[in-house]
This record gives sequence, C-alpha cells and structure tokens, in this order.
Amino acid sequence: MMVPSLPSLAVRSLCAAAVFLAALGPAAPAAAQTGEDPGTVTWSVRPADESGEDGRSWVEQELDPGESATEHLAVHNLSDQDVTFRISAADGYFGDNGRFGMLPSDQESVDAGLWIEVRDEVTVGADETVIVPFTTTVPENATPGDHAAGIAASVLSQQAGEDGATVGVESRVGFRVMTRVTGELAPAASVEAVASSYDLSWNPFAPGSAQVSFEVVNTGNARLLVTGVVAAGGREIPFPGPEEIDQELLPGDRRTFTVTAEDVWPLVYVPGSVTVTTTVVGEGEDTAIEPVEADAGFWAVPWPQLIVLVGLTLLIGSSLRGRRRSRARLENKLEQAREEGRRDALKQHA
Repeated sequence: MMVPSLPSLAVRSLCAAAVFLAALGPAAPAAAQTGEDPGTVTWSVRPADESGEDGRSWVEQELDPGESATEHLAVHNLSDQDVTFRISAADGYFGDNGRFGMLPSDQESVDAGLWIEVRDEVTVGADETVIVPFTTTVPENATPGDHAAGIAASVLSQQAGEDGATVGVESRVGFRVMTRVTGELAPAASVEAVASSYDLSWNPFAPGSAQVSFEVVNTGNARLLVTGVVAAGGREIPFPGPEEIDQELLPGDRRTFTVTAEDVWPLVYVPGSVTVTTTVVGEGEDTAIEPVEADAGFWAVPWPQLIVLVGLTLLIGSSLRGRRRSRARLENKLEQAREEGRRDALKQHA
C-alpha cells in the first residue's frame, strides 16, 4: 500500500525532499506542518478520471513513440484550511528495498519524468478534492520498453535547525506512472556476483548455516518481477521471503539479494545453486521468461567433527598401545616364570 515518507531536512537550504511514492497501493494521507500556520496540513493523491478517483493504485499506459495520453490525479485536502500544493513529476525508480520512489526535486530527470506535462500548482479548499489533468507525451526517439516516472503533490514547510537556521522541508505524496513504449519487447535477466559463505557451528552435533548473496540484473527493456530459489545442502529457500515485498526491476536495474540457509551440515564441499525466475509485468500482462541459474557451491570444512574424530583416533590409538604394552609385559612375565620353572626342575632332577 502507499505510505508517505516522513519529511527529511535539507542542510541550510530552502528546499529538501521528503519523497514518497507507492509501490503497491493507494496513497495514504501525508501530513506536514506549514510555516505560516501552526495547523497540520494533511492530504492524499490518487489516480483519477475526470469525475474523481477511479480505484487505481497507479497509472499504467502503453503508447507509441510520438503519442500522447491524458490522465488525472485527485488531490484531496484533508485539512481544515485552504492549501496550495506544488505539482511535480520526475523519473521513477525502485530502491534497494524494492519500494518505488521518484527523484527528489534537486535532481534532474532524464527519462519519463520529462515526458509528463502538468500545472505547477493547485489550490484545494479545506476538505475538498481537485482533479488535476496531466499529459504524457512520448518522444519520437524513445526506446521501446518500460519507463518509470512519478507524479506528486507537495507542500513546503519551514523548521528551525539545531543551530537556529531556517530549514525548508518539502513533503510530497503521489503515485507511479508506468509507460510502456511500443516496439519489440525483449525481456532478459542475468545473475552476477554470486558469493557463498558458511557459518560453522562449533558444536560437532549441530549443523551450521550458509549465506548466498548475488545480484539480479535486468538486461532487457521490460519491467520484471523477480522470484527464485536458493538451494544449499539439500535445502531450498525461496526469495523474496513470505514477509518481504515483491521485488521489481526496471530495465538496467540491478538488485542484491542475500539468502540464508539454516541447518546445513559441513560436508567439505556443499553444492548449491541460485535459480531466478523473472516475470514481465504490465497492464494486463504477466509473462514468465526462461529461468536463469548460477552455481553457488561453497567449501564447508567440518572442523569440529574433524577435531572430535582426531580425538577419538588418538584415544583409541592410545588405548591400543596400552593394551599392547600390557600384553608384552604379561608375556615377558610368563616367559620368566616358565624359565624359572625349567631351572627348578633341573635342580630337583640333579
């Protein structure tokens, strides 16, 4: 679901971005403290049509190079005062945690964020909603495939820094705008930088754990949903985990994953593998492509077990040597006894 980010402070400047854009659902209201009025400004932004919110979480559109399309956003002012919101669009991205965001206002867009035309600001009355149109125009030379942007409504507030200086804070909330440019769609992915390690349990009767890290790279031109399985020591661990959010990669993105396999016995060399399954996602389309596999085997020397084995070997060897020495002493005494018996018999005969 859509959760606004908390405002972040800029360093001695008039403007800083506290950016939230949603990955999974509709925008939750955002709140900010304005400088002119001590009241709290609360608002939400959702996709809409000309009549109001239409239930979408974000905008998906497929356009030809040179084509334009008009969409709408609904800015709902939940405050008890009129508020003027700044409207902005920028390139979108997926962060390392898999959540969607848009570039902060102090960074220049180079892709789909430049394709969106929208008014600079809108004034919304207390507890009212205003529908704002925006137009996406795809350049004639746009590359086929998926391009991400975000659109948001923001307010600028002011706070006092630790040194007493006035610091501007921009709080914004919005949603993603995904544009697929028509043409040949060539989804592809690769697995790189595979590294495995093993954490040994010094209890010889307990297994250890293995960590497998790797990068998944979107080498095609389509947005991909990433899932997969890591196999190690006879166990299979799916990723992302059941408590983790879906992981999507835009064209050119790379994301690092780390998977832990518990209860893995050290068998000197433990075979392992990474299998990544990617699915092309888009409006009305979820198409799986051929899985990608990579070797993830690792060395796991069973030192505790070897120490126990060496100890047992030394103990058994020492016991056997002791028995041999005892047997040799016993045989020596028996031989001495037999010799003394022979001597006594000769004396008596004489």
